[in-house]
Amino acid sequence: MEELNHTPVAEFILAGLTENPELQLPLFLIFLSVYLFTVVGNLGMIVLILISSQLHTPMYYLLSSLSFIDCCQSTVIVPKMLLNFVTEKNVILYPECIAQFYFFCTFVVAKCHMLAAMAYDRYVAISNPLLYKVTMSYQVCLLMVAVVYGIGLISATAHTVFLLRLFFCKADKINHYFCDLFPLLELSCSSTFINEILALSFSAFNIIVPAMTIIGSYIFIIISILHIKSSGGRVKAFSTYSSHILAVAIFFGSTTFMYLQPSSVSSMDQWKVSSVFYTIVVPVLNLMIYSLRNKDVKVALKMLLQKMFPQNKE
Repeated sequence: MEELNHTPVAEFILAGLTENPELQLPLFLIFLSVYLFTVVGNLGMIVLILISSQLHTPMYYLLSSLSFIDCCQSTVIVPKMLLNFVTEKNVILYPECIAQFYFFCTFVVAKCHMLAAMAYDRYVAISNPLLYKVTMSYQVCLLMVAVVYGIGLISATAHTVFLLRLFFCKADKINHYFCDLFPLLELSCSSTFINEILALSFSAFNIIVPAMTIIGSYIFIIISILHIKSSGGRVKAFSTYSSHILAVAIFFGSTTFMYLQPSSVSSMDQWKVSSVFYTIVVPVLNLMIYSLRNKDVKVALKMLLQKMFPQNKE
């Protein structure tokens, strides 16, 4: 009953990524450029897949879903983050903070499982190419996408419901650049035991299960690559999938550092740096690795540009 006597906070102040005034403008320009590139690139990728018939395959439907997730995740986080660099005090209302956390959680969890679905798709394409269209039918692909978003929504809803039960009355300054779970729990004057158990349980499931699926898929992919007789083919395949593994490793490594270790092990400044990787860096890497380096995407883009800007032959 003592908690009811406290006056709940109506708004929070986001501390931002850094308070060093000399870094404000350079970081603003860098993250603004990265955000615009991410949004324009991923939206362009989605449109290209929709209008290019040669890209109407399960692989590219999954890729378009990943582009959508990356675009939405960046939009949920980065615009508010940019305000920290140009305003003296970045205020976020309590409902806005909860909404930001809800959508961020939805998309980051969905991304974990979408990367696993894409790894499985590549495994099926390489290990059983003759059965690929049967195994990865459009119905199966649609079901996988539905499950991915369903897990994201369930995880975000569970976290948010228990987050709404907490009282925030100790302070109103969030030592982060967005409303994430652990920075919010630090401000609570209620018991956060259930929230921490829930966070550990969901994080273990949403990180470890997809990570193991991806590792298993890529092990079988590498084994299949080793059976390629052409040395040039092996090098090309290794080059492609090693870049995939790099992007996945950065994403899961940074999320594991953030959500699967005790809060006493690392400082909030380390958490901020880790968060930059999976909220800002990884969406750009996904765009460059899965999309811009893809041969089929380059061909489809070239054909689209030729239709839009035909060259007059005299």
